[in-house]
Amino acid sequence: MKILLIIPFILLLGFWGGWDAVPEIRELRMLRMCTAFTVGASLALSGTLFQAVLRNPLAEPFILGVSGGASVGAALVFIAGLHTAGFLMVPAGAFTGAVLMLICVLAISRNRNLLLSGVIAGTIANSLLMYLVSIAQTDELAGLTWWTLGDLQSADTVLLLPAGIFLAAATLFLAFSARILDALSLGDDQAFYLGLSPRKLAVLFTALGALLAANTVALAGIIGFCGLVVPHIIRRIYGSSHRKMLLPATLWGGAFLMLCDILSRLASPAQELPIGVVTSFIGGPLFLILLNYRSRNHA
Repeated sequence: MKILLIIPFILLLGFWGGWDAVPEIRELRMLRMCTAFTVGASLALSGTLFQAVLRNPLAEPFILGVSGGASVGAALVFIAGLHTAGFLMVPAGAFTGAVLMLICVLAISRNRNLLLSGVIAGTIANSLLMYLVSIAQTDELAGLTWWTLGDLQSADTVLLLPAGIFLAAATLFLAFSARILDALSLGDDQAFYLGLSPRKLAVLFTALGALLAANTVALAGIIGFCGLVVPHIIRRIYGSSHRKMLLPATLWGGAFLMLCDILSRLASPAQELPIGVVTSFIGGPLFLILLNYRSRNHA
């Protein structure tokens, strides 16, 4: 099976440079590997969901403004000091911000100019985030700045286990819902004729995608392009059937972010690059190549 070919690749990326280290460093490397895989897989799965439900190949958490809304919600919790009340406060704030932003984008666009509405909403969210950064205390500023650029180094171990469990549960749930996603991607009318309730299902899967994106923001901050590029690559290799592409998208998303993590440490050994910068450097040109290839095929 094609999917088995990626498993050695994932293990190679994850364990590279870790076994020859002292136990403490090896433990940190393992933690970082698990964080990178969880965040990348969640972003890829979230992007796959948004593209299927919204029937738009350019839909993904970062472009739709969901990641921006989640970052504002989590930053508000952080600035207000509510993160000390419990480990669920940051993901709760991120999820609330993500859902509110997605509702605003859908209400404004009404399925027209969805991407433009998402870009505008993301710009507004970024402005709010910059304001929160400007009023942050000096001891909070460095961590908050790195968090806005995407950072695996300061991932909270307390949040990693629930995020990993939720990712596994979401992947299993979606594997049994693959045919429903196929029907939704055909359009509301076709899904209705197949005996489904497209609006209720769209709300369910959209909320699930928002929660996956919110988990990544709570763990590692804002990371773009992973949820956009990976589903496109998966469709080109495995086809458009969600039954065939959901699990590969999850694995490839995790492998992609682990590769970016390695490159961030190799590019600047003395001072590590934020993971969000690396994903933008790789994902942006790669997406332009895919988009250009798609345009030539449709021409």
